[in-house]
Amino acid sequence: MDLSIVDLSPVPADGTAADAFANTVAAAEQAERLGYSRFWVAEHHGMGDRLAGTTPEVLLGRLAGATEEIRIGSGAVLLNHYSPYKVAEAFGTLDGLAPGRIDAGLGRANGSPASDRALGTDRRVENPDEDHEERIRAVVNHLYDAFPDDHPYADLTVPRSGAAPPVPWVLGSSPSSAAIAGKLGARFCFAAFIRPGLAERAFETYREEFEPAEVGDGPEEPYGMVAVNAVAGETDAAAARRRAPAEATFKRMQRGVVGSIPSVEESIAELGGAPDPTPGTLDPDEWPRAISGSPETIEGLLEQLADRVGADEMMIQHTVPDHEDALASHALLAEAVGLGGD
Repeated sequence: MDLSIVDLSPVPADGTAADAFANTVAAAEQAERLGYSRFWVAEHHGMGDRLAGTTPEVLLGRLAGATEEIRIGSGAVLLNHYSPYKVAEAFGTLDGLAPGRIDAGLGRANGSPASDRALGTDRRVENPDEDHEERIRAVVNHLYDAFPDDHPYADLTVPRSGAAPPVPWVLGSSPSSAAIAGKLGARFCFAAFIRPGLAERAFETYREEFEPAEVGDGPEEPYGMVAVNAVAGETDAAAARRRAPAEATFKRMQRGVVGSIPSVEESIAELGGAPDPTPGTLDPDEWPRAISGSPETIEGLLEQLADRVGADEMMIQHTVPDHEDALASHALLAEAVGLGGD
């Protein structure tokens, strides 16, 4: 199984963004050693005291210098905030820094009204899906120099390495984003840690709408990845304890409480005990928001979820406040699926 990581650059307790970024770099270096396929970084706004990952195109420049072979990319650049041309320039530059190994993960999301206003984002787009599709198409045309000769942008160019250009991915957590990915013939990554209940419908939509891309390095057939919140431990019980911060954070969000990721001990206290281990076999209609297990258990869980939607790859996102715990989980996950790294 091809396995990848998306990192949110959480700010450690009593730490700073500098600590968060140092942890992200260390996680990327470890992921390369362990044989992970991709390492993506995220974009969130208005919560820099908790999540330092606001500008993936900047952080990826640092990761380009810290790694040599692993693919690196955005999970995702929130395209509704930006000019497609500027995004294409940024990713063309990254391709120059890490030739042939850049993923341009393109998504969308609104933040708080204040952050969207500060970013200059129009929250009242007449047709959001059409607007998003047009923006993605424009990024791809810029990256692959594919505008028609009579187009106003035909003479615009972006930096490039001469190796394979950045590979576009459409990221989303809904069937509407899946439909856009299919229409554009792009690779699709579904964020199951956000809306797990929509995963199967989204992939059905993606396959129904899929047409091979006329522009860019698109697959001939639908190609998809699922991002899941998953942690591993030496035993199922130890892994369940490591999953406690994810469960407590979700409970807080339901109450409208936001803040730093609670520690394992704080989380267990808030939950009234450690979470039950994730069962080794999930019910047919069961898709937990977060999963955990020993290497043997987590391998089976990832295979079940991948088979359920026919995913070609899986990606790991986690809510683990302790950096060393996070690295230990990544190592056990790599062991679980037999990545074969160091």
